[in-house]
Amino acid sequence: MSLRVAVQMDPIESISIDADSTFALMLEAQQRGHSLWHYEVRHMALHEGAPGGGSRLFARARPVTVQRIAGAHYTFGAEERLDLGGMDVVLMRQDPPFDMAYITATHLLEHIHPRTLVVNDPASVRNAPEKLLVTHFPELMPPTLITWDAQAIRAFRAQYQDIIVKPLFGNGGAGVFRIKPDDENLGSLLEMHFARSREPLMIQRYEPAVRRGDKRIILVDGEPMGAINRVPATGEARSNMHVGGRPERSELTARDRAICAAIGPTLREQGLIFVGIDVIGDYLTEINVTSPTGIQEIDRFDGVKLEAAIWDRIEAKVAASA
Repeated sequence: MSLRVAVQMDPIESISIDADSTFALMLEAQQRGHSLWHYEVRHMALHEGAPGGGSRLFARARPVTVQRIAGAHYTFGAEERLDLGGMDVVLMRQDPPFDMAYITATHLLEHIHPRTLVVNDPASVRNAPEKLLVTHFPELMPPTLITWDAQAIRAFRAQYQDIIVKPLFGNGGAGVFRIKPDDENLGSLLEMHFARSREPLMIQRYEPAVRRGDKRIILVDGEPMGAINRVPATGEARSNMHVGGRPERSELTARDRAICAAIGPTLREQGLIFVGIDVIGDYLTEINVTSPTGIQEIDRFDGVKLEAAIWDRIEAKVAASA
């Protein structure tokens, strides 16, 4: 099977080839004989009344080949007007923030999915941003509040004392704060956030287990495939690796597997093939469906190729719909 694959992502020249999950997926696709094109969201255009009738989704895209050589990791061909509806697969891999631009992209991609397989399903991505899908599994979560209401936030803090405050649609640990019981900055933090944003905040009870790590588990079509532990740096409440978190090899515990078994059927039903979840101690804190990361780190620690498992599922789904 040789597939035509369009990769919707951020600028490829700026990625880290030793950490970027999209790059690993592209390398694996290329090794399997699939043809790759690269484009950014801003290069898409939905054409109503296009020749042939109906709606057609195009992108200014370039054929691309990739190699694991720093500074020379990609080669572009000539730019072309690519009919995304003529692709076999579109990988939707641009990073959040999950804003109206991101939401609009999911609406545009719905015009071609599932005739062209979009990974992950764009409607499900739109309906399941990282910090909201998880709220459908309250029995798995730490105490959590999502609100615009400063009074409700103060009441939550009075109950749980030590809390985490984070933007609902952020990513990569940006804007995440730990507010300890004696911290006097909560009021100023809320004023600053709501002066700049109309979006609510997510408030969670601080889990001391995060000092031992925030585990990223990769699920492929609802099945857990591997995990990595991310340990916060000294003086940091965040475990994200680009802010100093240290990756460590990690095994799946019985609790991890129970969490995956609980959410797996929902992920499969919603067409969420490549998902990364975050687990702190015994609690599920996020379900990442936009552009999950972590597969290269797990590959290195466990001697596996998670990107191969992802492509096995993509190819099976394309074959089943042919």
